[in-house]
Amino acid sequence: MKKRLLSVLLVGAMAFSLAACGGGGSDDSGSGSSSGSNSGSDEGGSSGGDKLVVWTWDPAFNIPAIEEAAKIYKETVNDKFELEVVETLSDDCETKLQTCAESGDFGTMPDIVLMQDNSYQKFVSFYPEAFTDLTDSGIDFSQFAEGKLSYSTVDGKNYGVPFDNGAVVSCYRTDILEEAGYTIDDITDIDWDKFIEIGKVVKEKTGKYMLSGQANSQDTVMMMLQSAGASLFNEDGTPNFVGNEPLNECIDLYQKMVKEGIFYEVNEWDEYVSSITNEQCAGTINGNWIMATIMGMKDTSGKWAITNMPKLVKTANATNYSNNGGSSWYVTSNCKNTELAFDFLAKTFAGSEDLYANILPTTGAIGTWGPAGESEAYQAPQEFWNDQPIYSTIVEYAEKTPTNNTSAYYYDVREVISTAIQDIMTGSDKEKTLEQAQADAEFYYE
Repeated sequence: MKKRLLSVLLVGAMAFSLAACGGGGSDDSGSGSSSGSNSGSDEGGSSGGDKLVVWTWDPAFNIPAIEEAAKIYKETVNDKFELEVVETLSDDCETKLQTCAESGDFGTMPDIVLMQDNSYQKFVSFYPEAFTDLTDSGIDFSQFAEGKLSYSTVDGKNYGVPFDNGAVVSCYRTDILEEAGYTIDDITDIDWDKFIEIGKVVKEKTGKYMLSGQANSQDTVMMMLQSAGASLFNEDGTPNFVGNEPLNECIDLYQKMVKEGIFYEVNEWDEYVSSITNEQCAGTINGNWIMATIMGMKDTSGKWAITNMPKLVKTANATNYSNNGGSSWYVTSNCKNTELAFDFLAKTFAGSEDLYANILPTTGAIGTWGPAGESEAYQAPQEFWNDQPIYSTIVEYAEKTPTNNTSAYYYDVREVISTAIQDIMTGSDKEKTLEQAQADAEFYYE
């Protein structure tokens, strides 16, 4: 039954998967390799030797990142190394993996595949035989942020090598804050009550909202929850809505921000982006990938700064750090040369400062590998961001992000709670709505 359900459940995952990390490219086209080949194929992994086949999807982001990794590995470790990259949309990667696993024919799977962090738990739960355990691979997982590793860790075993950083940043227009009498320091290391207080002054003096967000997505509540190590799930992965005090606090704070007129609710992603680019808001709080959108506003260079997010007021273990988005590299069970795959990942994404320094200016990909944050490239001040060393700061934020319980049904349960919050915002009784949402979410576990 579980395997039949996955076909349906993937729909929800795919709906969310492209927003955070990008999903460009065309299906099944070869993107080239370290050896200059353009003969992309989806016929599965390599036959062994010094070649690996990888599925990934974005020609402006993760494809050039892994091609740079291949270049470095070829130049510094193995001059015979060859990497074939098969450009495959994120949702197509997931669909193809499902098809392979359900047929029991893993021969069409690549050696390595990139997967969205919140999608992986579902796949490894249904199809553990599709992936290779990396725990004893020689990769030093202690150098990655714990919160990032939690997405690819199952039953204490490591299955993925983290790639891009989804650490949450608060991005603010310093000129708007100054108009209201504040600096970026005034909004650093604060709680949500203080944030609301500041937001009301900003609205009164500038006419700007503090934040905006999609009402039907609830990224804001999800980020709030993780910042305290709290979750929509119990330790066993089952849904936890009723009596979940951190969730209640997050909903109450969200309601208060909207009621006080400092949070602008929108319906679509494009509206969210427009609320930032049209200067309706003083800032935004999201995964650091949102910074690429902000940096497209070239005429505002030098007027932006980043800091950490507010923390919950009543919930124990509250922090100012969270995560939204990101992906990791996985070795499939079809890999014929796991030693090569392990060594390649260990000496690039888990071992090369040069890799992260080289891909930073061309892709904007920020790692969660700790040593990268200490490199010169990450420490350099960024003119657009008021000369802040934003990249090392983001790595630091990732390292401070708490872990939280997740589930194979993350996207499905998230959709349920998002609908419930919408109902609460339009006047439904919170307690009764959460009780019904709990029952709806438990459907997936029957």
